[in-house]
Amino acid sequence: MEKSKVDMFLSMNSGNFKQTDLMMIKEKLEKLEDDKFYLIQGLQFQKPDTIFLIAILLGWERFWLNDVALGIVKVLTFYGCMIWWLVDIFSAKERTYKYNLQQFNQAVAFV
Repeated sequence: MEKSKVDMFLSMNSGNFKQTDLMMIKEKLEKLEDDKFYLIQGLQFQKPDTIFLIAILLGWERFWLNDVALGIVKVLTFYGCMIWWLVDIFSAKERTYKYNLQQFNQAVAFV
């Protein structure tokens, strides 16, 4: 794998992952063949800041993070009497980083 492709991927997506995960991601990308790298490059990651805003304004961030069942329960219980909404605001970015890393790892495992 070309180093420039890996560096470009990391610079474009560095805000979608924790800084501590970027080295592991770089190692995995460097091991990929060029044709498989294009499949990884096409992944759409959630932006932590956007998810944070959705959590504050709407409380529907769980739907964007593929946690539909808990999202429905959250909405039906009036956001857990607003307590769940507050907890989700503080955990939204962390859950987004985990979601993005999980999406990346699944894609690398399949290619």
